[in-house]
Amino acid sequence: MTPTITTNIDTRRGAFEIVVEKKVVAKMTFVFAGTTKFIIDHTEVNPEYNGKGFGKLLIEKAIAFAKEKNIKIVPLCPFAKAYFDKHPEFNSIL
Repeated sequence: MTPTITTNIDTRRGAFEIVVEKKVVAKMTFVFAGTTKFIIDHTEVNPEYNGKGFGKLLIEKAIAFAKEKNIKIVPLCPFAKAYFDKHPEFNSIL
């Protein structure tokens, strides 16, 4: 089992997805809010993959994406908000 993280973006929305054996098993969706930030609105992990750190992998992908694009993150999703609340070292990206 080797997970692959993909990024799918259109003009307004996007998603980071973890794919295992050609199946999406975790997803974090977001919507762009202008050109300076994006809002993480939902994170979901297939129950059979709970506890494998896939949510954290998705957050790490979101952080890397924000840094690469030089934009901010607004974590509306409860999972993302809880992660950033526990990790104040990322406050500069919020």
